[in-house]
Amino acid sequence: MTITTVDYHTAGEPFRIVTGGVPGIPGATVLERRANTAPVDHVRRLLCHEPRGHADMYGCFLVPPDDPGAHLGALFWHKDGYSTACGHGTIALGVHAVREGLVEADPDGETDVVVDVPSGRVTARVRCDGGRVTAVTFVNVPSYVIARGVEAAGVRVDLAYGGAIYASLPAAAVGLKAGPEHLTELIACARRVKAALAGHPATRHPGDDRLSGVYGVIFHEELDGEPGRVRQRNVTVFADGEVDRSPCGSGTAARLALLHQDGLRGTLVHESVVGTTFLARVAGVVEGGVIAEIEGMAYRTGRHAFELDPADPLGTGFTLR
Repeated sequence: MTITTVDYHTAGEPFRIVTGGVPGIPGATVLERRANTAPVDHVRRLLCHEPRGHADMYGCFLVPPDDPGAHLGALFWHKDGYSTACGHGTIALGVHAVREGLVEADPDGETDVVVDVPSGRVTARVRCDGGRVTAVTFVNVPSYVIARGVEAAGVRVDLAYGGAIYASLPAAAVGLKAGPEHLTELIACARRVKAALAGHPATRHPGDDRLSGVYGVIFHEELDGEPGRVRQRNVTVFADGEVDRSPCGSGTAARLALLHQDGLRGTLVHESVVGTTFLARVAGVVEGGVIAEIEGMAYRTGRHAFELDPADPLGTGFTLR
């Protein structure tokens, strides 16, 4: 078995795009394919688990779009399974589509790369200058506040949807800072919060139960800003204890929905645990929510051909966390 990939990072968060060696995934839509991943799950494990990946690895299978209105479809994965949304991955897909010639791009302007993902149809607006990609704006599905002040594991959290459901709380509420020095404690706290919210009525998606459940816990911290800009640092812990190195694209959209409800009308400068940033703003207001636009950039880190020796006793690998 040989699997080919092209790897990127978006603001420090890895994104491994599978380009070959994968069997087809049945389903008429990307969301349906998310429920039918048995034919490819061994590939997810192979690419995500050690020794080829690590506990915080992230990537996607490229799949057909739901209809001709999109350029491509993407089924996002991590060490624990398949997510409904991925903003940093959408940014990387925009860069990938333009650099690999999958979508013809304006060399001195903006080109929309339309992607179908489990949560719906999103756009990576790719900006080029002299034929070089300089920035990507992730235009998300509608984001909205679900509930405020929900009690979980001894703290109160706000629940918001940004393509996935996130529980949000100040890091100070658990006596911590949103920084790498408190990462172990933040992961443990996030696991407790997520476990406490399992099956909670407020974590049900109102339109499609396949999108229900808390995907991530966001710990945020206020930083010094400037007029018209709010600056925050966050640590997003998703799936089972995975930490997003980027500011988290879909999580930033969820935060933006909460901040917009609180009165923010400018730009959110969202900083990650490693110091990278996304710029986020509300591009439009829709019934019950907002359309978030989140600007970032992705960089290619390599091309790979991964193999599995049938005699390898570790098989598709392992994780230590």
